[in-house]
Amino acid sequence: MARKLSFKDAINEAIAQEMERDQSVIVMGEDNVGGAGSPGEMDAWGGVLGVTKGLYPKFGERVMDTPISESAFIGAAIGAASCGMRPIAELMFVDFMGVCFDQIYNQAAKFRYMFGGKAETPVVIRTMIGGGFRAAAQHSQCLYPIFTHIPGLKCVIPSGPYEAKGLLIQAIRDNDPVIFFEHKAMYALKAEVPEEPYALPFGEAKLLRSGEQVTIVAFGLMVQRALQAAEALANNGIDCEVVDPRTTSPLDETTILQSVAKTGRLVVVDEAYPRCGMAADISALVAQKGFESLQAPVIMVTPPHVPPPFNGALEDLYMPDSARIEAAVQSIVK
Repeated sequence: MARKLSFKDAINEAIAQEMERDQSVIVMGEDNVGGAGSPGEMDAWGGVLGVTKGLYPKFGERVMDTPISESAFIGAAIGAASCGMRPIAELMFVDFMGVCFDQIYNQAAKFRYMFGGKAETPVVIRTMIGGGFRAAAQHSQCLYPIFTHIPGLKCVIPSGPYEAKGLLIQAIRDNDPVIFFEHKAMYALKAEVPEEPYALPFGEAKLLRSGEQVTIVAFGLMVQRALQAAEALANNGIDCEVVDPRTTSPLDETTILQSVAKTGRLVVVDEAYPRCGMAADISALVAQKGFESLQAPVIMVTPPHVPPPFNGALEDLYMPDSARIEAAVQSIVK
């Protein structure tokens, strides 16, 4: 039987294998080791949700605790990358981007461009996204469209354990800054993951389900919900194709447009805010380059344009689910 790993363990294994392969790979972030005066290995949390747990005993000083200052350690990681290291820095929640965004969008993203291609910044910034944890408005956002908007950044959103390991290995080996978005509600999700290292190329979407009537494009956790919806719709005679872009920058436009050319209908599912989000971006792409293929309006399934609620019942209503995806598909299939 093939081995199964959780999403969290797949990320941990990817980091460990790359640290074994390449001495320039280091890990930086809060609570990785336990902090000054801690009992060391016994208190090495591995980050707030334990994703890097076990790396400190293996790699020692290459796994570093940092102060609670994202502007300091994200800046330090970017600087180290520009000097030959391959840092993996953990921005605990993407919501904290505000205190370190200048280092990312105005420095790391622009070095290669401003220095005529001679500068490389092989930094990976891992960060948690998404709702479902009752973590309120400052710890539950999906802000990947903001990073996708910035030229020079590569943006990765894995939808499962297999993608998490392969895309993270590719991110670590990449010579450009990569923002790696991990949905916190997926850490326990298990799937088959090869033991050996493997890298999945950026800019290549994955066709998870072939269909003839409707294309569903979804990101991260929403891919799992799109697959659930597609299964339920199939039982009612509606045949859906599910596309996981895997990266938003670069974006595999070709696979999306080819799928819509086949099905003639598009539903985009995105947990990010609807204004200027990936759902709007994909909708505009198809309207501009695939309009002649459309047999019905493009439907966006997103949260409302409000912050994520703390109240559990409201958060459940806020987040797109399989029932909303099913309803969206049914609304455009005559």
